[in-house]
Amino acid sequence: MAMIEPLAAPTRSSDAHNGHAVTVRQQNFSVDYTFPVVFCTGIFDPENTALVDTLRRLEPDRRHKVLIFADAGILAARPSLADEIARYAARHAAHIELVTAPVPVTGGEGIKAGLEKIVEMQQFMVEHHIDRHSYVIAIGGGAVLDAVGLAAATAHRGIRHIRIPTTVLSQNDSGVGVKNGVNLFDSKNFFGTFVPPFAVFNDYDFIESLPDREKRSGIAEAVKVALIRDGEFFNWLETALDDLARFEPKAMAYMIRRCAELHMRQIGQGGDPFEFGTARPLDFGHWAAHRLEMLTEFSVRHGEAVAIGIALDTEYAVLAGLLPAEDNERVRAVLLGLGFSLWHPMLEQERDGQNVLLDGLREFREHLGGELTITLIEALGVGLEVHEINAEKMIQAVANLKSRAGA
Repeated sequence: MAMIEPLAAPTRSSDAHNGHAVTVRQQNFSVDYTFPVVFCTGIFDPENTALVDTLRRLEPDRRHKVLIFADAGILAARPSLADEIARYAARHAAHIELVTAPVPVTGGEGIKAGLEKIVEMQQFMVEHHIDRHSYVIAIGGGAVLDAVGLAAATAHRGIRHIRIPTTVLSQNDSGVGVKNGVNLFDSKNFFGTFVPPFAVFNDYDFIESLPDREKRSGIAEAVKVALIRDGEFFNWLETALDDLARFEPKAMAYMIRRCAELHMRQIGQGGDPFEFGTARPLDFGHWAAHRLEMLTEFSVRHGEAVAIGIALDTEYAVLAGLLPAEDNERVRAVLLGLGFSLWHPMLEQERDGQNVLLDGLREFREHLGGELTITLIEALGVGLEVHEINAEKMIQAVANLKSRAGA
C-alpha cells in the first residue's frame, strides 16, 4: 500500500503576530502551460491535418465536440467558410463532432461592451452540452478572441479554447497571448482572465482578404515589440518599409511570424506571464493608446492608437533625456512610412483645465495596482521601465506631435 507522506511540521510563531499563535503551511505547486502556435495556410483544407491533430493532442481516440464562434464580418466576406468548416469536420468525423454551424458574433469592440455577449455565448455552450473535454474555437480579430476566450475560460471554470486569429494585430500580438477580457465601467479590459489558449492557428489566407486599414493597423505592434526587444528586427522593418507599406505577402508573413515570436518569448521567458508585478513591458505606447481609443469611442483602431502612443512616448523620451533625438526621427519615419497618422485632436482634449489624456496614466496604474510602471525606450530595441512621468514634459510631447503634424 502506498504511504502518504505527512506534511512538514508547521511553523509556530508568537512574537511576530502580537502574541497570537499562528500556524502557516506553505502550499506550493506549478502548472505547465504548453500550447502550439501554428503558422500555416488552408487551416480548413481537409488534407491539412494540423487542426484535427491538435484536437487529438490529449485524447487521441476521443470524438470531440466542437463549437465555433466566428466574426460575422468574416463569414460575410468569405461566404464559403461555413461550408469549408463543415467539409473539414465531415472528413475527420471520427474525431470531430461539429455541434452546429459556426455561430456569428459581432466583430470589433462591440462584442467587448460589457457582459451581455459573454452570457449569450455561454448559453450556446449550455444548449450544446459543451464540457471541459470539448473545444470552443474563435475565428476573428483580437476583440472576438478576447470575448470568446473569456466566455470559454469562465464556463465550467475553463473549456479548451482554440484561437484562429484573422487580423494582422491578432496574429502577431494578442492571439498568441494569455489574456481574455471585455470592457466594463468605462475601463478597457476591466473584466477578464489570464487563461492561455489550447492552441493558436495563424492562417495567412485570412490576412490577404483584409482591407488595407486593417493590415496597416496590425503592423504597429511589430514596431512596438521591435523597439523594446529587438533592434535588428527594427532595422529589418526599416529596410522592408516599402514592401510593408504595400502589404507584400512575403514581407507581411515574416513580420507577423517574427512579431509573434517576440511576444511569445516575452510571455514565456519574461518571468511574469500573468502580470503579478507592476510592469506591462509589452504595452509600450499603450497607456495613451488605450485612453485614446476610449476618448474616440473606438473610431481610432487599436493599432492606429498604438502608433500614436509610440510616437508620443518616444517624443517624451527625448524630452526626458532618455532617447537620442535621431532615434526618435527613425521611429517617426517608419510609422509615417507605413501610412500612420501620428496626431489626433483628442490628445489635447481638456476637462476642468486638465488634459484628459493623462488620466490614462492613472488607469494604467490602477489596472495592475502598485506603483506606476511605464515602458519607454532608451535605444532602438532596448526598453526601459520608469515609475514617474513628468506631466509638463508629456504635455509638451503632445504639443510637439501637433506641431509636426501641422495641425
